[in-house]
Amino acid sequence: MKLRSALTALTLFAAPAAVVLGGATGASAAPDTSTIAEAAAVTKISHASATSMFSGSGITWSSSGGCSDRNNPTCTSFEQLNLATAQGAQTLKSATGCALNITGGTETGHASGTYSHWNGYKLDYAKSTCVTNYIKNTFTYIGPRGDGALQYRSGSGNIYADEGNHWDVLYHNCGGC
Repeated sequence: MKLRSALTALTLFAAPAAVVLGGATGASAAPDTSTIAEAAAVTKISHASATSMFSGSGITWSSSGGCSDRNNPTCTSFEQLNLATAQGAQTLKSATGCALNITGGTETGHASGTYSHWNGYKLDYAKSTCVTNYIKNTFTYIGPRGDGALQYRSGSGNIYADEGNHWDVLYHNCGGC
């Protein structure tokens, strides 16, 4: 009976995050750890938290409008960025040793979809020889995207798309953080 009480308490603790995903288990069942792990993967962070993380890792960011308003397409915003996406940027910076400048975040103006910039799954990076060489020499080429952008998949499953003047990166996870 004590074990059941402990499991019920754990389920109730994890349920708020799991309910968002529609995967909460009933109070009488043990929590589904895959649902709990998924819920952790979609933790949202504020613009201030993201910029603190990026600054601490030596990652810069810029916007054509010199602003961070999520509702302005000329700004670069990190409001509602997935924590795993921010950690993925830190992992890329650490792995490459390259200068890394983010030019696109969660602001409006990008393509829509479940795994979109707006939903916190993507970042855009300014192109540099260092970053481009790392991506092309380390990750697996998987072919062109529907719009023709050449795609590379990291070992952790994140997708790097060459959009000509920048890299558009889809983070499914933190890249091994």
